[in-house]
Amino acid sequence: MEIIPAIDLKDSKAVRLFKGQMNSAKIYSNDPSELAKVFENFGARYLHIVDLDGAIAGEAINFKTIEKIATKTSLKIEVGGGIRDEARIKDYINLGVDRVILGSVALKDQNFTKEMAKRYKIVVGIDLQDEKVATHGWVNVSNISGEELAKSYIGAGLEAIITTDISKDGTLSGVNAKLTAKIADASKTPVIASGGVRDINDIYALLEYPQISGVIVGKAYYEGKIDLKTAFEVAKNR
Repeated sequence: MEIIPAIDLKDSKAVRLFKGQMNSAKIYSNDPSELAKVFENFGARYLHIVDLDGAIAGEAINFKTIEKIATKTSLKIEVGGGIRDEARIKDYINLGVDRVILGSVALKDQNFTKEMAKRYKIVVGIDLQDEKVATHGWVNVSNISGEELAKSYIGAGLEAIITTDISKDGTLSGVNAKLTAKIADASKTPVIASGGVRDINDIYALLEYPQISGVIVGKAYYEGKIDLKTAFEVAKNR
């Protein structure tokens, strides 16, 4: 299972939100590229970046900051937040980003998303509020269940699906391993857990589900609740 540190960007700074609420942003670094280098030194292979401003605006607000991160590390970077057309996907791929996360557009336009998955390394973000898919920075909640959306992408060639339980995101209340496993079973695709990771016990809990391929760790690291070096070792040795 891959441990993936997270950097969420707001106004070019690394922040964390509480349950996706933009007005709850707590700044953890004024230079996210330095933070990325710390993760690389810890032994991370992947880095998860979300352009929070972009998710709401529908455009790449923090592109320059992401460019700086990409040039300062050799991490495999996955980027999400406001990516809704092929031109933006190309921009990120040309920047050196390894794979691109499609969220809102993955619900709105499945044909486009599946076509992009044929051409690029695409990850679909399924963000859930009470198991219903939320989009546009989690402002809009649909009537579509996470399982339903996941099933629609069977055989689409996605790199992975990231499942976020919004009710747990940024709360340090424990990851929703069962929900993540449910999406993995429905999609037949590698699924990455996100939201609520509290400490090393969550890593052990996720390892009980072989269908879960990774976990995103954010606030637990920033608040000193988890030692990433230990987490990498635990995941590697199981």
